[in-house]
Amino acid sequence: MHILIYSYNYHPEPIGIAPLMTELAEGLVERGHEVRVITGMPNYPQREIYDGYRGKWYVTEQKNGVTIQRSYLRIKSKPNLVDRLLLELSFVFASLPQALKGKRPDVIILTVPPLLVTMPATLLSWLYNCPVVLNVQDILPEAAVRVGLLKNQKMIQALAVIEKFAYRTAHTISVITDGFSENLVNKGVPVNKIVCIPNWVNVNFIHPLPKENNSWRTAHQLNGKFVVLYSGNIALTQGLETVIEAAVRLRQIKEIVFVIVGESTALQRLQKYCLLNGADNVLLLPLQPRDKLPQMLAAADVGLIVQKRNVISFNMPSKIPLLLASGRPIVGSVPDTGTAAKAIKLSGGGIVVEPESPDALADAVQDLYTNPALGKKLGKKGRQFAVENYSLEQALDRYEGLFSHVVGNQASTLGVLSKLDSQGSVVDI
Repeated sequence: MHILIYSYNYHPEPIGIAPLMTELAEGLVERGHEVRVITGMPNYPQREIYDGYRGKWYVTEQKNGVTIQRSYLRIKSKPNLVDRLLLELSFVFASLPQALKGKRPDVIILTVPPLLVTMPATLLSWLYNCPVVLNVQDILPEAAVRVGLLKNQKMIQALAVIEKFAYRTAHTISVITDGFSENLVNKGVPVNKIVCIPNWVNVNFIHPLPKENNSWRTAHQLNGKFVVLYSGNIALTQGLETVIEAAVRLRQIKEIVFVIVGESTALQRLQKYCLLNGADNVLLLPLQPRDKLPQMLAAADVGLIVQKRNVISFNMPSKIPLLLASGRPIVGSVPDTGTAAKAIKLSGGGIVVEPESPDALADAVQDLYTNPALGKKLGKKGRQFAVENYSLEQALDRYEGLFSHVVGNQASTLGVLSKLDSQGSVVDI
């Protein structure tokens, strides 16, 4: 098949959806498919166009058999709501000429957010008479409203209309968790239009490694320490202040160190909060190169998932499969009824505590510090669950089967597609 991936983020961006879409594209190429990616100039998470791409309208690249067609983005390092809207619009209009350069795809897979990109993808679907698979990574505009990013009622109503348009025009909607399925069904989306394919992890790249002789631990002077690690996006849905306040409560245990790895601008804000609270047991580090990721995850004794209490069914951290695959226990400071909590509990690889509660988070970390056998047990269960449910090969099987089905080539391949139901059993559909 000729598969067109429409994704705002892609390699070399190090976190979020970019590594996932890169692995999906390259994995499909290895299976004999022709893959073309429409994306923007790399900028995330710094919100600055990377060196080598600045001042350019269009760039076409080849990487590991994938054709990557990049387009101009209007981007600001500290965007307000208007800037965010103009950013999406710049990608909508600039990417369309790139998308038209190339042969007709058999199927288009479109990742959201951003939401407005559904419009050029739908136009391409009409022009080429090919189906669109809408891959929902976050539910917008609900996510933006819940975290307080979007307050203008007219804007909310307009985006709600676009959201309905996206669900209506897509042939199939792939969601990354059953909580998203429930959200969409409650909005009137037919259940037979929705397929749940969880985000994945390359379990051969991310796997348990010993903490001893760990180069990342040595480089950051963490040998002999009990490392509590948070790595990834630092945005409105997380509330990393809770982590810093939990660290303050554990200052008396000198072996425990909290490590937060993220984008430099966000770290500057957290550094001020650390100084304000006397959190001298918190190490703040910039995002690490992807080739350092296995050693970084292996350096941890505990991996953190952190969300605010109002993040229920519109966000699912992509770092959960990564932490599980690394064989380290998770402490999830997340809403008990949310999608993240369900995933952590289902895996058996972690502990869920009350969100935005420094005391609860500190108690969970201390329990794992004083009971290393529990940490090993949770880590082993998490690794096993990741291998059985979140592997890249399984995701490729599911997407390949889905694409074959929606283009009508091999309807019989639909049986390879599976999803986790709300109880965690595998259901063939």
